[in-house]
Amino acid sequence: MLNDGADIDTIIVPIGGGGLAAGIVTAIKARRPDIEVIGVETKLYPSMYEGIKGLPLSGGGVTIAEGIAVKQPGGLTLEICKEKLDDVLLVEESSIERAIQMLIEIEKTVVEGAGAAPLAALLDHHDRFKGKKVCMIVSGGNIDTRLLAQVLMRGMAREGRLVRVRIEIPDVPGALATISALIGDAEANIIEVYHQRHFYDVPAKQTDVDMVLEVRDTSHAEQVITKLTGAGFGSRLLGNTSLD
Repeated sequence: MLNDGADIDTIIVPIGGGGLAAGIVTAIKARRPDIEVIGVETKLYPSMYEGIKGLPLSGGGVTIAEGIAVKQPGGLTLEICKEKLDDVLLVEESSIERAIQMLIEIEKTVVEGAGAAPLAALLDHHDRFKGKKVCMIVSGGNIDTRLLAQVLMRGMAREGRLVRVRIEIPDVPGALATISALIGDAEANIIEVYHQRHFYDVPAKQTDVDMVLEVRDTSHAEQVITKLTGAGFGSRLLGNTSLD
């Protein structure tokens, strides 16, 4: 980066055991001590953060950033990072998910949780980097395709592009086709349908249908609800379980 003449103020690097961070901060500070080098860890595994501050090590739990899920930093790397790093930041799991999604959708880059941690640091600590030219080390793309798909779908739900709707319909032939047509006319896409007659507390001649819809945004979702309600089908949005 320095040989290419990169105009940067700050470098953010993910930290697991500390080898990558120790190597980068040693090289950068030897040539450009004015550049900030900041490490980032997930809050579930803050081993370098705790080691530098002399706190008891507390790492544990399931994280999407498996590549930096280290319970204890390396002895040598801890000393180097303690001496040379400007800061170590901790990030939320939800922010790492958002970072993976953003890198896919905007940069068309597949990144594992550990590699997305620097962008998560920007999301969680944006005031810390305001007005600075930041370089993020994207350290790897080893992410399971099923996990990646789940992250992307959860991201759509978080942004209101994937919503759940409960619709009251009469239990008669053609009712489901009618509401499907109404949803299509409203330019929403049906992803999943849960048609339940027996377990909801509804009249015998009525059924509730839960649908997962792909929409443009929450405003579009409300337009779909308005269209269904206007056609005589009682409808409401079901709150997405909090993903943050």
